Amino acid sequence: MRFFLAVIVLSFFTSINPGQVNSNEKILLIRCDDIGMSHAVNMAAKELIQTGLVFSASVMFPCSWYQEGVDLLKEHPEISVGIHLTLNSEWKNYRWGPVAGKDKVPSLVDEHGYFFPSRATFFANNPKLDEVETELRAQIDRAMKSGLKISYVDYHMGTAVDKPELRKIVEKLAREYRLAISRYFGEIDVKNMYSDPIESKKDSLYSLLKNLNDGINLLVCHIGKDNDELSAMIDMNSFGLSEMSKHREAELRALISAKKENIFEKYMIRLINYNDIIKEIGLEKMKSPVDSGY
Repeated sequence: MRFFLAVIVLSFFTSINPGQVNSNEKILLIRCDDIGMSHAVNMAAKELIQTGLVFSASVMFPCSWYQEGVDLLKEHPEISVGIHLTLNSEWKNYRWGPVAGKDKVPSLVDEHGYFFPSRATFFANNPKLDEVETELRAQIDRAMKSGLKISYVDYHMGTAVDKPELRKIVEKLAREYRLAISRYFGEIDVKNMYSDPIESKKDSLYSLLKNLNDGINLLVCHIGKDNDELSAMIDMNSFGLSEMSKHREAELRALISAKKENIFEKYMIRLINYNDIIKEIGLEKMKSPVDSGY
């Protein structure tokens, strides 16, 4: 194992292009997004944690249920925690707005003070860069003051890095707060299960694991409990899934099954989280996946 770790670290230090890792080890980083979005998502995370699965948890700090997510994760320091940088609020009848306050970032909110539901509506309102930085900084500050050990940032719906000028803000803040950025370590994005049929998610996951590439693979997951709370939430985006709560529950069940049935061991997959990446590779080795000059 020490030899394998040495190979992995050396390959990253000498690799020219992120994603082209000269490693003969299959590595998987599972990132569960949207923690703190709702009670149902938090309870799904709790159930997954109890299995002992190694994963990273990305928390949405503008959401109403973030504090419950924080309290849960404080009890489990083995889970690597990140900030799911949020500039959209996509659910009908369940909306959230900026941590900084709507008066400080008026170009980021609608007439009711909520974030816009899509990237298109966000950019149609001509968001000001200084206000984006103000809000993302407020989210990071809330996270850092929560009592959790924060390791990394990523981005809800991709909005915070959708434009080069926004990506530079995220990179600037990550440098300032000494945080990793998801996808900046050459992670290979693998197809997630979110849009797969509900009844096929377990098969999809097992097929993905069986055919996993060598190197660090990133699997982004969206888990939840199919209860009254989550089933009442309707995505206002045209690409949103119907029966979203059932999709999220199916992802949860697939991950739990894989853990219980020792599928990761069967396919000789090493599970890691972002704490492991920071320790084994180092923040100084981060590189933008789009060469934006990190």
